[in-house]
Amino acid sequence: MHTLQATHDVRKVSLWLGHATLQSTEIYLRADPTEKLEALAAMTAPSIKRGRFHAPDKLLALLRSSSADRRSRYAQ
Repeated sequence: MHTLQATHDVRKVSLWLGHATLQSTEIYLRADPTEKLEALAAMTAPSIKRGRFHAPDKLLALLRSSSADRRSRYAQ
């Protein structure tokens, strides 16, 4: 719905969602507003802790190795 409000173009919404036809997108656009509100109300906000992100050692090692691989390919 946000994409539709921003672009005012159902075709862009359809492309964004990966629908094969505009008819499949229109089904979602015509959904009952009360059902949409109930679905939103049922969702809970993610629990986010304050603080800084500390990447795990495995992630850092992966990033370092892939960076070294790229550098060696460019050197050749």
